[in-house]
Order: sequence, then C-alpha cells, then structure tokens
Amino acid sequence: MLIPVIHIGYLAIQLRPGKNVPIHELDAVDRRILRELQEDGALRNDILAERVALSPAPTLRRVRALEKAGVINRYVALLNPNSIGLGVRMRVDLRLTSQNRAALDAFAAAVAAMPEVVECVIVLGEWDYQLTVVARDVEQYQHLLFDRLAKLPGVTNYRSTLIVREMKHTTALPV
Repeated sequence: MLIPVIHIGYLAIQLRPGKNVPIHELDAVDRRILRELQEDGALRNDILAERVALSPAPTLRRVRALEKAGVINRYVALLNPNSIGLGVRMRVDLRLTSQNRAALDAFAAAVAAMPEVVECVIVLGEWDYQLTVVARDVEQYQHLLFDRLAKLPGVTNYRSTLIVREMKHTTALPV
C-alpha cells in the first residue's frame, strides 16, 4: 500500500494516522479518569476514585500508568488572560523565505524565547506557521509585531487577525 508523504522543507509528514506515535489502549475506567483529570488536574486521588467508581489504590495505579505511557503529558494551571491584563489575542499567519533546516531551527528558537507567543504551529497551505499571541492592548501587540516578530530570521510575510470573541476554547480532548 502506498502511503502519501508531504514534504515541507526538511520536514516530511506521513499521512498515516498514528504511525509514529503508539496508541495506548484505553478502557472505560481510563476514559473516565482522563475526562475527570482534564476537567480538574488538581483533583485529589480519593475524590477521583469516588467519581470513577473505583477504590483509591487502583485509581492511583491507573493514573501513574497513564502518566508513564505518555497519555497524561503534564499538569498545568489554566489562567484567565483578561484577569492578568492580557486582553488582546491575535492570530498571526507567517511565511519564511526558506524552509531549510537552519531557517526553521532559527525561527523555532526565536519564537520559543517569546513568552507572548502562546502557540506556534506549522501549517500546510499558503502560510508556513500560525501563531497565537497575547498582549495587554493593540499598541503592545504592534510593538511586538514590528520590533520583534517581523524581524525574526527569515520572516518574509505575515498577516494578523484580531480575535474578537472566543466562542469555544478547550484543552480537553474527546476520550
């Protein structure tokens, strides 16, 4: 069977779901545990055990197994950006002059050092990257864009879109 491959500079993507990442088999209890922890990652084990109808010791063993298998990647606190003065969110589509390894690595390192960039993904299509950027206001975003983002190595073109209202935002995956 032929498997389609897309080449983006040095990056080759196989269009075969799950090929490179082992899929962990989840039973109904694992799925309930994951749903609860996605809702509240700081949930105490005894409360989690009660919610998934299991005793605490097996619940903890299952959580540790899910962590070890990489199903649970990490635990974080999700902040309300408005409450800490970051009320402006922008999507930035960005294109590089070259997609060679050195250019992509330099861009990735520069973006990783910018705390205002809360998401950066490689995309297929007209643009090379899509970023989500937070700022206090539009003026602060403009300074970030003109003084830092636009001056990153290899940036040739960009387009900004102001996120006016969030209709849905979740970190929970459907399990």
